[in-house]
Amino acid sequence: MKIARHSKIIDLINQYDIETQEELAAKLQEAGFAVTQATVSRDIRELKLMKIAKPDGGSRYTVMGPRDSQNSEKYIRVLKDAFVSMEMAQNILVIKTVSGMANAAGAALDNMNYSEVVGCIAGDDTIACINRSTDDTIILMDKIKKIINAYEESTR
Repeated sequence: MKIARHSKIIDLINQYDIETQEELAAKLQEAGFAVTQATVSRDIRELKLMKIAKPDGGSRYTVMGPRDSQNSEKYIRVLKDAFVSMEMAQNILVIKTVSGMANAAGAALDNMNYSEVVGCIAGDDTIACINRSTDDTIILMDKIKKIINAYEESTR
């Protein structure tokens, strides 16, 4: 239920200019989710949502992007250095890494804040990256391929 609710929250804030927790709770209730203000508050924190200013005044919730370009470069470098291969299993992307690097690469993917990714579970050399849908898995694979190819070109 939590995953479905989080997915719906992302959909709602991308679709509407939601300014308050109360507005978000109302939209969730309209969508069939029985939520309290405390639940919405916790969801906002867990999803790392933040408020940004709207051009016409006021504010709205949005998903927080990468913290800064320096951190983004670090995450890309970790992912590239760890990456061996990837394979799709419906809405799960299985990523093989260099031995001992899966946790770091999984954390890098989580911190890249891709909307397709629900979360990553990492072992020693394998990451299970759970995505919202099969289509999102394909999109994520393309993003990772572009990152790795661009990184390889920039280090030549």
